[in-house]
Amino acid sequence: MKQRLAQLISEAGMDIPADQQAQLLGYVEMLHKWNKAYNLTSVRDPQEMIVKHIMDSIVVSQHLEGSTFIDVGTGPGLPGIPLAIINPDKSFTLLDSLGKRIRFIRQVLHELKIKNVTPVQSRVEEFQPEVGFDGVLSRAFASMNDMVSWCHHLPNENGVFLALKGQVDQVEIDDLPADCSVTDIKPLTVPGLEGQRHLVILAR
Repeated sequence: MKQRLAQLISEAGMDIPADQQAQLLGYVEMLHKWNKAYNLTSVRDPQEMIVKHIMDSIVVSQHLEGSTFIDVGTGPGLPGIPLAIINPDKSFTLLDSLGKRIRFIRQVLHELKIKNVTPVQSRVEEFQPEVGFDGVLSRAFASMNDMVSWCHHLPNENGVFLALKGQVDQVEIDDLPADCSVTDIKPLTVPGLEGQRHLVILAR
C-alpha cells in the first residue's frame, strides 16, 4: 500500500513528505478497521480506498485558496482529513450529523495526531460559525443548488463553494439561485480512477 500510494502521488505530480504519506495510510487502515463495525463507506478494499478516497480528495489541494475550510457532510472525513493531513498550515472544520462518523473522526485525529481539524456533529443548516470560512467543501451533496442553499451562511465575504463532482451537469448549473454563479470549473486528474472528476467553484 505504501508503494502504491507513493506511485499514485508521483503520477499526480504531487510532492508529499513521507510523514504525511504515513498519516494518509494510517487513515486508510483506520477506515478499513472501523468500517467493519460502523459501515462508514461502501468501499471495502484498502487498495481501492487509496484511489477513491485519498487520491480523489488530495487532488483538490492545489485549488484551496485561503486558510479556513469547512467540509460539509464529511461522512468519515472525506475530503477533509486527507486535505488536512497534506495542508497542516490550513484549518478544517468537518461537519456531519451522524454521531458514529464524528466519533470515528475524533479517534483518527487522536491516533494520527492531526491538530488542524475541528469535528462538529450538527445538521448543516443548524451550524452557526462565529466566523465564515474561506472555502465550503463538499463531495456529498446531491446538487449544487442544495449545497449553496443549505450552506449559504458558511462562507465569509470572499469565501467560495467548492463542489467535488463527477461530470458537470449544465442543468444543475442553470438551476443555481440567481445570486450564485460558477466562477471556475477545474478538471481533476485522479490517477487510477476511471471516469471524470471536476471541481466546481461557485461564489455568491
